[in-house]
Amino acid sequence: MVLGQALTVAAIGAAVGLVGALADARLLRSMLFEISPTDPTTLVGVSVLLLSVALVAPYVPARRATKIDPVQALRAE
Repeated sequence: MVLGQALTVAAIGAAVGLVGALADARLLRSMLFEISPTDPTTLVGVSVLLLSVALVAPYVPARRATKIDPVQALRAE
């Protein structure tokens, strides 16, 4: 459940970022050399990297939380 929520937020962020990158392509064109601002390989690569990090970040705490006994966690509160 935690991973699904994190992936949803990251996917929305990636989509907004891709739309923003494509919208600002004319501005970026003057700053880039030997690559197009709408290069699909770069855009897909960065999106995959972002989504991979977004999956790994909540995985560690979620994995640790599954090892705690729920009764002890409720008694601690």
